[in-house]
Amino acid sequence: MEKRTRQPGMDFYQENVYLKWVVLAVSVLISIGSIYYTNVLIGQLRNREREQVKLFTRALEYTFSNSLDENLQFISEEILFKNNSIPIIWITRDGKYEFQNIAIDEKLPEKARNQLLKEQVEEMKLQYEPIEMTYRNDQGVLENYGLVYYKNSFLLNQLILYPYIQLSVIAIFAFISYLAFNYSKTAEQNRVWVGLAKETAHQLGTPLSSLMAWVEVLRDDPELSGRGIVEELDKDVRKLRVVTERFSSIGSTPVLKPENILQLVNNVVGYLQPRVSAKINFEVHTLSEKIEANVHAPLFEWVLENLCKNAVDAMGSTGIISIRIIRGSGQKVFIDITDTGKGMPRHVVANVFKPGFTTKKRGWGLGLALAKRIIEIYHNGRIYVKSSEENMGTTFRIELRSA
Repeated sequence: MEKRTRQPGMDFYQENVYLKWVVLAVSVLISIGSIYYTNVLIGQLRNREREQVKLFTRALEYTFSNSLDENLQFISEEILFKNNSIPIIWITRDGKYEFQNIAIDEKLPEKARNQLLKEQVEEMKLQYEPIEMTYRNDQGVLENYGLVYYKNSFLLNQLILYPYIQLSVIAIFAFISYLAFNYSKTAEQNRVWVGLAKETAHQLGTPLSSLMAWVEVLRDDPELSGRGIVEELDKDVRKLRVVTERFSSIGSTPVLKPENILQLVNNVVGYLQPRVSAKINFEVHTLSEKIEANVHAPLFEWVLENLCKNAVDAMGSTGIISIRIIRGSGQKVFIDITDTGKGMPRHVVANVFKPGFTTKKRGWGLGLALAKRIIEIYHNGRIYVKSSEENMGTTFRIELRSA
């Protein structure tokens, strides 16, 4: 069973996903709490406004009565005039429209004004049921005098919108913070990559120069002549020079130029084949030997080597690594690297390119992260797991622009 290894210094990036989920959960709880509390206040204010409209209706009823004394007349008028926030329209039984707190030009003809009031009434019906006005006739029987319609006051509408405006501001602020955090994290990662690469290239420089001198010394030894030892050593030294060049290229913008992809693949296969188990076979397939793409050869070969070495580790001591070069539509070139290894579960596929993530007992989890950086940042391409099934194998795909 695969075991994920977490390396020191990489915990920040691994825990970052969990931190984001915690922040998201807390934000959702705060949002729900804010909306709930605001809705409670809205409900209370709605009830209060309805009671005010009922009181306003009763005041109208008293005003219509001819039996009011001066004190009741004064109280009714105070109630009527004090309402300066709730839009109200009342329609008497003879069809006469009266209104309060509705912005309508009083100079409009009565017909045009009544049409506007009818439109307002239709809107009010959608919000609240009307309140009936009644009065007692000369026989003391209650009769309907008309209906009172109303809608939310400006203050209540503002309160209804407030939580959504508040959440929108919080969301915008969170989005800007997220972008700033990601930019900061990317800049930090870039500094780590560049610093590591430059230091590695610097450290390789001195022993590499020494090895080159020793190879020349061994080349002159007659006992080693014709045995192929010096030639293989020379290949390894040249390989070290390429590795040094690769590390030196990290942090600077590499120059891309048209390269024959089949030739680059064959270079990698030719170097790796004698250095892995004899029971591991490489197969290279292509319909054309002249498929070219804009690449930086040393860095691109590094990616291929990394994927092939991972495939070797996944297969153990036996298996097949198949590399297919495909000319796609839209000026694209696809390179599929398929192994017959143990495959990967879904949670590994989702995290395989993250810095510090590895399923090996030993390893820093930087190989595929660097590969992704090289292909997507330096080559404007894509690299991803095309398919993977446990105990069936894995296919990585590289997408490049054709030359």
